[in-house]
Amino acid sequence: MKSILVTGGAGFIGSNFILYILNKYPKYRVINLDLLTYAGNLDNLSDIKNDDRYTFIKGDICDEELVQRIFEDYDIKNVVHFAAESHVDNSIADPKKFIKTNVEGTFTLLNQAYKNWMEKPFKYKDNYENSLFLHISTDEVYGSIINGAFTENSSYAPNSPYSASKASSDLIVRSYNKTYGLNTIITNCSNNFGPRQHSEKFIPTIIKNALKGTRIPVYGNGKNVRDWLYVMDHCIALDLIIHKARSGTRYNIGGDNELENIELVELICTTLDEILPKQTSYKELISFVEDRYGHDKRYAINNAKIQVELGWKPSMSFKEYLSFTIQGYIKMNKGL
Repeated sequence: MKSILVTGGAGFIGSNFILYILNKYPKYRVINLDLLTYAGNLDNLSDIKNDDRYTFIKGDICDEELVQRIFEDYDIKNVVHFAAESHVDNSIADPKKFIKTNVEGTFTLLNQAYKNWMEKPFKYKDNYENSLFLHISTDEVYGSIINGAFTENSSYAPNSPYSASKASSDLIVRSYNKTYGLNTIITNCSNNFGPRQHSEKFIPTIIKNALKGTRIPVYGNGKNVRDWLYVMDHCIALDLIIHKARSGTRYNIGGDNELENIELVELICTTLDEILPKQTSYKELISFVEDRYGHDKRYAINNAKIQVELGWKPSMSFKEYLSFTIQGYIKMNKGL
């Protein structure tokens, strides 16, 4: 059995990844370290709670003694690091928590990986030569872009405490590769959506408010542009990266689905009008609210590198994924 430490595995992307990886690889064992803050939910992993290849540990990635014990007790060979404070509005209200978790927590994990896998810089211990630290980050580290799309060589220009904390953690990961030779890979993804997403996020908020008949809030004029990536496509990309990518590389992972926020809201409302109609259109619930401070105007991901080097691409159309997601929320009544 190969032991993988997944941090933040009870969250949205992490839980989808754990389910995917255990289903595909029968000889992998997953240790899930999650503090179970507001975004973590063990119900996301109820299907595998009795699987002997899965272990859940409640704890903080900033807890150095706990992280060290996990590396030693489970002979961790790979780390897939999802755990992060990730909601921009929350980072504006309480930035200190984001700096602690996203920066200090990432450092704690990296330092333990180095101590457990390596004898000294650029020299791995026997049987740890292929150990990997995969750091999951965001396209928000690049800031906002008017024309074109972010590549892996784009400069960092974060505009919120959240994105600044993620940019900082990316740079710490990079430093461990360049200074110590630790096998690290960084991914920067666009906005994810799909099953088990926390209800505070944009797409679940639209769906839940529409189904409850309450107003659907849209920041500013709704013209901010985001690229949308289906979570399972993201998991497939991470699988390819773990098994095929070179040490020290970075990959942008995007869904090739750029939409203005208002376009996305209207598309969801139109889909609901078709599959769950009521007397008036769900669009009547749209309400424009005061814009978010430091609201980035547009994110756009150029994912040519991962497509060319690893052969990855989104597997279905955005509208198919979105319809599937909406129907899933209706069926499960998730978070409503």
